[in-house]
Amino acid sequence: MKQSKVFIPTLREVPAEAEALSHQLLLKAGLIKQNTAGVYSYLPLATRVIHKISDVIREEMESIDAVEVVMPVLQHAELWQESGRWEAYGSELMRLRDRNQREFALGPTHEEVVTSLVRDELRSYKQLPLTLFQIQTKFRDEKRPRFGLLRGREFIMKDAYSFHADEASLMKTYQDMYDAYNRIFKRVGLNVRPVVADSGAIGGSHTHEFHALSEIGEDTIVYSEQSDYAANIEKAEVVYIPAQGDKEDIQPLEKIETPNVKTAKALAEYLGRPLDQTTKSMVLKIAGQFVMILIRGHHEMNDVKLKDFFKTDDIVMATDDEIFNLLGAAPGSLGPITDKDIKIYADNGVQDLTNIPVGANEEGYHYINANIGRDFEVEGYGDFRFIIEGEPLADGSGPAKFAEGIEVGQVFVLGEKYSEAMKATILNNQGREQNLTMGCYGIGVSRTLSAIIEQHHDDRGIIWPKSVAPYDIHIITVNPKKEAQQQLSDSLYTSLKKQYDVLYDERNERAGVKFNDADLIGLPIRVVIGKRAEEGIVEVKRRDTGESEEVAVDVLASYIDTLYEQL
Repeated sequence: MKQSKVFIPTLREVPAEAEALSHQLLLKAGLIKQNTAGVYSYLPLATRVIHKISDVIREEMESIDAVEVVMPVLQHAELWQESGRWEAYGSELMRLRDRNQREFALGPTHEEVVTSLVRDELRSYKQLPLTLFQIQTKFRDEKRPRFGLLRGREFIMKDAYSFHADEASLMKTYQDMYDAYNRIFKRVGLNVRPVVADSGAIGGSHTHEFHALSEIGEDTIVYSEQSDYAANIEKAEVVYIPAQGDKEDIQPLEKIETPNVKTAKALAEYLGRPLDQTTKSMVLKIAGQFVMILIRGHHEMNDVKLKDFFKTDDIVMATDDEIFNLLGAAPGSLGPITDKDIKIYADNGVQDLTNIPVGANEEGYHYINANIGRDFEVEGYGDFRFIIEGEPLADGSGPAKFAEGIEVGQVFVLGEKYSEAMKATILNNQGREQNLTMGCYGIGVSRTLSAIIEQHHDDRGIIWPKSVAPYDIHIITVNPKKEAQQQLSDSLYTSLKKQYDVLYDERNERAGVKFNDADLIGLPIRVVIGKRAEEGIVEVKRRDTGESEEVAVDVLASYIDTLYEQL
């Protein structure tokens, strides 16, 4: 394609709103254009990359017998009400009404639609397993769209759904998908680490996320340098190792005045005590019941682990008014010594503490020397906190290491969550009716585009892996007004485009502008036709290494073939 015919509005300055490097380069290299916050047009170069990523996905999906479909973006509210997610999904669900005041959503995902689709058609276990996938635009009303395509309100996603008669069949497809995802991300040039994760609003019992390692990542990955252990920080287990040595002697409980002390850190400083020898007391509403959670002062509560422990998603922080009505105090003065009807649970590490300072449930007062069993009782202990870098990992391989990652894919075991709610059943091999067992599997296609740029760039622009580059070769005519250069460029363009995708910069622009644009666009191989055109000599340059060599035209085809194979 001649570059003068392609819409590539490159920029020289970085737009002020672009924080992430991939966002900056997507705008500077003319791949996307913002329409409104979190909504972008994909321009020709980005569209070509999206198509190439999608082609890789399709090949790998078809290799494991997944079949492509296209389902509606506009989804009737009744389906979401059947599954129970119309209200539960929250404010990110984009809702609208038609002219007849019927409620709809713009689909962020398609569990409800696909379940309704197959329940009307699948009758017997003999029709299973079945896996359907699509590549489609999705919508989520993000509160704060940011980082360009990494957190948008409209995005491109591959979602797949599998249906089974039993768990063994589901787990086979889950593993097939897991392996296919690893192949997909490797083929598109991403350094990705699969991690154990939380299923979030989609639900399910077992899930892995695939994270592209990047400094701009919004998720923290906990991993081992000695094993293949990796988990999202929300799911990384904290290994409880009981404290060694003798505990300090138990001291009498004492109530003291603590003016303006409202945090564990302030309390530790006021008492001259290490922060890890204090506790935080937090009141939550769990399935409608008030519960107090204790964790050590230097730790951070993990609500995902609390949901796992209490086996419910219905967990919210109690409001200040609710806390005051229950305990007669505000956050900052709360503690477990109370005659009120509230159960107390504690993180595993709390049981090692002796003579603990705790809130007195009275503004401006704390107790010192509180002890479990004497002054208050704990209903149960669990892993309620985030792991800290350097702590031992659950697999025993060594200390926890942290890295930042961009989530580009996730695989879920859904089980019967949707089939039970939406009455999607089949007859099993014994002729009895049973619920379908389901899995779902997503890849953020537009996120993958951004993640590739985050991992493949330099200070001049993008460096595309050849598998997803919008074009393979960039032909640049240094001076189109020179007849020898123009004729040789035209000839090479005609011959090379028979085998490769070629972008031909024949524009009447200064050489510096062309080279700057070429660096920004980042195609794998650059062929420059310049002052030695009359001799039949051109310059061939690799974008990734910057290595260049002058090559005679009569051996150029074989030279490029060899070079392309080496990329």
